[in-house]
Amino acid sequence: MKKVMFSLGMAALLLSCGSVKNAVTVSDLDGEWNIIEINGTAVVPAPDQPFPFIGFSMADGRVYGNSGCNRLMGSIDLNAKPGEIDLGQLGSTRMMCPDMTLERNVLSALSQVKKYRKLSDGNMALCGSSKRPILVLQRKEADTLVEPSVLDGRWSVELVGGIPVPKDIEKQPFLEFNTLEKRLHGNAGCNIINGSFELENGENSKLTFGQVISTMMACPDMTLENQILQAINSVKSFGVTDEGNIELYNESGTPVLLLKKSNDISE
Repeated sequence: MKKVMFSLGMAALLLSCGSVKNAVTVSDLDGEWNIIEINGTAVVPAPDQPFPFIGFSMADGRVYGNSGCNRLMGSIDLNAKPGEIDLGQLGSTRMMCPDMTLERNVLSALSQVKKYRKLSDGNMALCGSSKRPILVLQRKEADTLVEPSVLDGRWSVELVGGIPVPKDIEKQPFLEFNTLEKRLHGNAGCNIINGSFELENGENSKLTFGQVISTMMACPDMTLENQILQAINSVKSFGVTDEGNIELYNESGTPVLLLKKSNDISE
């Protein structure tokens, strides 16, 4: 189980969102924050579940994160009054995890948030209509850059837009990466696909695909294949999950494909 060490001094606990002290603007939220407390109770993720966090991108007004099982996504008003924020319209993916208790608590708390305030220890408090903090956030340490070589090899396509790929289809879709040549090979569920990819601006987590071509065989149901090809065309970045899988994200940070390492060498 992952552990995040933190301390909450009494001064931080007593400082409410209604205080005029330590006033902040929305730009102070920029970056990623671990959710360390909900309604006065320390957050302890279930075994093998990621620690919940929320991120704010001031460059494009985007909100993203993980609520303990599923990924979060949404937007914020960059022109809102200092200290005011509305997180009631966040969306999320729809995966099921063994224990959804933490996820439900995080989503319920976020839906009530209307204000924010920096605490005296540098943490951030998110509040609702009252002055009592609903959530306490702690600045998340910067993640180590993901090396491009992690993509190398064959990956089975497990989720498309958050929906599991059926296991009873004749051809299981897969993607195979060669980072040295920046070449893509795979199967979208019916046809073989080939193409190229690029790492944008030299950033290891930024990924886009070049022209992807496929064979022209017609299958009884082309729905899955079309969904996979559309997802590939929308990819802008990738990340590695705690389980070692690969997630491919679109421009808004929404996962469009989940890939799992495959030892299958058949087409």
